[in-house]
Amino acid sequence: MHTMNCKNKKKFNHFYIITNEAKDVNLETTHLIQNYLLKRGKTCWVQPEQQGEEISLRRQTMESEIPPEVECVIVLGGDGTLLRAARNLVNRNLPFLGINLGHLGYLTEGDRNGLSGILERVIAEEYFLEERMMLRGRVKKRDGTVVSDDVALNDITINRNRSLRVIQFKLYVNGAFLYLYTADGIIISTPTGSTAYNLSCGGPVVEPTAKLFVVTPIAPHSLNNRSLILSSTDTIELELLGSEKDLDSQVEYVTYYDGDTVVQMEPGDRLEIIQAPQVTNILKLSTMSFLETLRIKMS
Repeated sequence: MHTMNCKNKKKFNHFYIITNEAKDVNLETTHLIQNYLLKRGKTCWVQPEQQGEEISLRRQTMESEIPPEVECVIVLGGDGTLLRAARNLVNRNLPFLGINLGHLGYLTEGDRNGLSGILERVIAEEYFLEERMMLRGRVKKRDGTVVSDDVALNDITINRNRSLRVIQFKLYVNGAFLYLYTADGIIISTPTGSTAYNLSCGGPVVEPTAKLFVVTPIAPHSLNNRSLILSSTDTIELELLGSEKDLDSQVEYVTYYDGDTVVQMEPGDRLEIIQAPQVTNILKLSTMSFLETLRIKMS
């Protein structure tokens, strides 16, 4: 199932912790990890605490906040916290170690009950890195103007808000028209994202280190609409179609990057998706394989 990536293995001496502060009250687990690493002679920075009374669950970590010496990012929370960190720090090419503080996740490596064992194995270099492909999506107007250019680790979707009207859009692969969809939306997923929104919409589960696209319509209005598996070297383009009824309705078309960043779309806009040049490296200790996690989650 896993291939040991020894080429990129290294001894980590400088760590940075990103925490979902709603799941780690008073940063207790965060400071526990920080103190543990400091006692082992490591350097460890903690994400600056929120200012003000309210804590935002969508707190963005800026690349400029991460000291240049950092070699490994520890993410405390769940898969959503790690997804956000991976997108925010996409250009730093840092490995991520996810510590689960909620429900069992596919990206997180363990929970707070086994912290010392996890940290000891990382310090002893008893880990390997899983390289996960990412998506690059660009929303373009009719005249070709790019209004959004962003990346996603899980998926990029087109949905509609404030209306029950179905969406029509054309799918092009490498410039060639392939299919006209009528559905509630569509998901373009990576293998990592295959166990997320894609799975709940009937899409296939894919081994996370594979390199491919999964195209899954959301509630398609056709009996023969199934998921498509496309090569990661393909260029996917979705043309959003409109109708005269759109002018009189309150329908809003939106593109989501990992269910987080939202971009408004209009009929005639196009969403182009390719494999991103950046990747996300997930630090694994092989305590639980992807298939074991899948079996537990689906049982």
